[in-house]
Amino acid sequence: MRAARPLPALAFPLAAVLALSACGGDADAGTTGGGDPAETVSFSWDRNLNAGEEDAEPELEETTVEVPKDPENIVVFDMASLDTIGALGGEVAGAPLDSVPDYLEKYLADDAFSAGTLFEADLVEIESRQPDLIVIGGRSSALYDDLSEIAPTVDLSLRGTYTETLERNATFLGEVLGAEDEAADAVAAVEEGIEEARAVAAEAGTGLGLMVSGGELSAMAPAGPDSDARGARGGLIYDAFGVRPAVDDIQSATHGEPVSFEFLLETDPDYLWVVDRDAATGEAGAQSAEAVLDNDIVAQTTAAENDQIVYLDPVAWYVVFGGLDTTQIMIDDVLQIAA
Repeated sequence: MRAARPLPALAFPLAAVLALSACGGDADAGTTGGGDPAETVSFSWDRNLNAGEEDAEPELEETTVEVPKDPENIVVFDMASLDTIGALGGEVAGAPLDSVPDYLEKYLADDAFSAGTLFEADLVEIESRQPDLIVIGGRSSALYDDLSEIAPTVDLSLRGTYTETLERNATFLGEVLGAEDEAADAVAAVEEGIEEARAVAAEAGTGLGLMVSGGELSAMAPAGPDSDARGARGGLIYDAFGVRPAVDDIQSATHGEPVSFEFLLETDPDYLWVVDRDAATGEAGAQSAEAVLDNDIVAQTTAAENDQIVYLDPVAWYVVFGGLDTTQIMIDDVLQIAA
C-alpha cells in the first residue's frame, strides 16, 4: 500500500452494525493453534436471506458471528477484503484465484488454493483446508449458508456509504489481525485522500460517469440511500468523490441507463469519467473504451475538446472497490485531473 500520511483520528463514528469485542473464549469459542482458548471478535450485520435470488425482496435477519483473533488460515471470496487483509499485514490462504487481480496476488500465501469462483464455492476443498475464518461479500453473499457450516463466516458487503463501509471493515479486520493501529492510520490516510479528491472534483465543473461494454454506453448515476450494491458501485464517482452530475436526474434523463453518443453531446459534461467494463472482466477480443469513444460525435463534446475524458482503473472501480489499496488507486484516478 502507498505510504500513509499521519492524520488525526477519524471524526465520524463506526457503523452501528459493527460490534467489536475481544474477549476470553469459552469452550464454544474454539482454540488457537496452540490449544489455548481463543479470543474472539464479534461482527454483526443484517443478513439478506434471499441473497442470490434475482428480483427477490430482501428478507433481513440480524446475524452475529464470533471470529477468532489472529486466524492462521483465512479464505476470502470478497476482493476488497482480500485487499484490506493484505494491506494490514495479513495473508490469505484460499480465494477464487481466477478472480484475484494482479496487484492483489502479493497478498496470497505462496501455496494459496483455489476456493472456487465468486459465485460457487468448492466446499469439499475448503473444508479439507480447515479455515479459521471465511470472508464473503457482494457477489458471494449467497454462499453464506454453506460456508458458515465449515468455519466462522462474515459478510463484508457494502452497507451504508462507501466511507462508512471502508472504516467498518478495515476496523474489524484490524481487530481480527491484531493490527488496530495500522487500520486506524490506513483509514485516516484514505479518508484524507478522498477529501482531497472531492475538493479537486468540486472545482472541475460537471461530470458524467460512463460504463462502456460491448461497444455500448451506460450512464452511471448517483446511488441514493436505497440503492443496491450495483447502484452504489455505479454511483461512486458522485457519491464518494463528489463529482457534480451533468444533469440533475440521470436516471430520468436516460430512461434507465443505456445512452447514445448523441446523449453525451446533448448533456455535454465538462468531464467524462469512464469505466471499461470489458477490461475489468477480461472480455476476450473486446474493443477498448477509448476506441469506442473515438468518433466524430464524441470529439465535439467539451470533455473531448479539452482532453477531459478520464479513464478510471477498471478493476479498481468495477471489481474490487472497497479495499484500502484499491481506494488509493481510485483517489489517484480522480486527482490526476489536478496534475
